Amino acid sequence: MKNEKEILIIDDDSKNIFALSAVLKAKKFQCISALSANQGLKMLSSNKNVGVVLMDMMMPEMDGYEAIGKMKSDKELKNIPVIAITAQAMTGDREKCMEAGADGYISKPVNVDELLLLLNQLID
Repeated sequence: MKNEKEILIIDDDSKNIFALSAVLKAKKFQCISALSANQGLKMLSSNKNVGVVLMDMMMPEMDGYEAIGKMKSDKELKNIPVIAITAQAMTGDREKCMEAGADGYISKPVNVDELLLLLNQLID
């Protein structure tokens, strides 16, 4: 069943995590979260049940672009799909996220139907 894998939400804003978690839990997804890219990468290394990562692209210290790069260069993590989530919904942003290694792209405010469609495509 698709929903056995966990979704890791990496976002430096706890309100965004709360909103995404609430919507996804209502749709029977299991969610865990991290408030920084470093924390998220540590969680990925220790938790083998993450099926997809929702990655905020604009975070202090390490942004989503750098975090995706680290994931995609790690043999243990490179096959975990990443959906880039960003408020920077300007021309070229989708392409920039995809070039960084993201498997999908959603702009804020998040369209829940679009997110669910992407999740169902990416979670095996």
